[in-house]
Amino acid sequence: MANFAFGLGVGTKSAKGEWLEVYYNQPLLNADDALIGAVAAKIGYQGGNAAIEIDPAQLKDLEAAFLSVDAKAQAEVVEVLAGTRQPLVVTLLETDAAPASTAEVYLKLALLSHRLVKPHGLNLAGMFGLLPNVAWTSEGAIAVDELPRRQLLARAQGRTLSVNSVDKFPKMTDYVVPAGVRIGDASRIRLGAHVGEGTTVMHEGFINFNAGTLGVSMVEGRISAGVVVGNGSDLGGGCSTMGTLSGGGNIVISVGEGCLLGANAGLGIPLGDRCTVESGLYITAGSKVTVLDDKNNEVQTVKAADLAGKNDLLFRRNSQNGRIEVKTNKSAVELNAELHKHN
Repeated sequence: MANFAFGLGVGTKSAKGEWLEVYYNQPLLNADDALIGAVAAKIGYQGGNAAIEIDPAQLKDLEAAFLSVDAKAQAEVVEVLAGTRQPLVVTLLETDAAPASTAEVYLKLALLSHRLVKPHGLNLAGMFGLLPNVAWTSEGAIAVDELPRRQLLARAQGRTLSVNSVDKFPKMTDYVVPAGVRIGDASRIRLGAHVGEGTTVMHEGFINFNAGTLGVSMVEGRISAGVVVGNGSDLGGGCSTMGTLSGGGNIVISVGEGCLLGANAGLGIPLGDRCTVESGLYITAGSKVTVLDDKNNEVQTVKAADLAGKNDLLFRRNSQNGRIEVKTNKSAVELNAELHKHN
C-alpha cells in the first residue's frame, strides 16, 4: 500500500471536540508498505489521505501490528501511550496533497522539524485555515475562548496559569529537539522550522515555519517563512530576510553556502554562495547597485534582482556618496571558517 507519510499522534482537543494540536513522536516519511498494511488492517484504513481517530483500547492492536513488521520505535511509542486518556489519531498520507485537517498539518510540520523534509519540500496549501489560534500555556494548549475560565479555575486553586503565547504555531522544542543544535530562546523557533545539525540560534535569532538552515550556521537574525540558509552561512544580530509572507511576493529568498549577513542587514533577493552583505545594508530586488571591478572602478549600475543567485559577491554602501556597491568577495571562506571553528 503506497504511503507518503505516517504518524501516530497524541494531542489536545477543545471542549467542542476540535483538535488544537497533535504531537507526533516518531513521524515517518515513505513508510514501509508492510507497516502501512499492518496498521490499515487494524484501523480500517482504505487508502488516500486520512486522519483516523482511535480509541486507547486500539493501541494494543497497533502495538501488535508494529511488532509484526519489526517497527520497534513505533511499538515503543504505543507502549508509552498505553492507558492515556488523551485523544489519539493515526494520520496516513498516501500523497503529498494539500492538507485537509489539523492533524495532517501537524504531521507535515513535524516532518520539517524532524529534518525528514527540507523547506519547500511539502505541499502546505491552505494550512492556515486548518490551524486554530491557540493559547499556549503552562498547562498545555487551551482554546482561546476557554482560557478565561481556565485562568479563573487556576486562581481558585491557588495557581497562576501562565500564557506563553497566543498563536497558530507552538514552539518547535515542545515537539522535537533536533540533534546537534544550540538554541538560546526556544520560543523564537516555530514548529515547522528546519534547524540543520551544527546550527546555533542565539537569543535574538528567529526561525519561522517552512524555513531554516541546512547545516552549520550561526543565527542571530530573522529567518522568515520560506527562507532557506545554506551550510556555513551566518546571520548577524538584528538582520532580516524577507519571506514571501512579508512582501517578498513569489520570489523565494535564500542564502547560499558560506555567506554572511552583517548585523542589522536585510535581504530581499536570493544570494548565491560565498556572499557578504555589509552591516546595516538592506537590499531589495529593486535596489540600484553599482558594480565595481577589482580596482573599484565603476562597471555598470543594475537592479539587485539582476544579481540574484550569483556567487562571490560583496555588497556594501559607499559611506561618501551613499550608493550601494557590489564587488568580488574575497574573504568569505576564511571568515566563515573562523566563525564555525567552535560552533
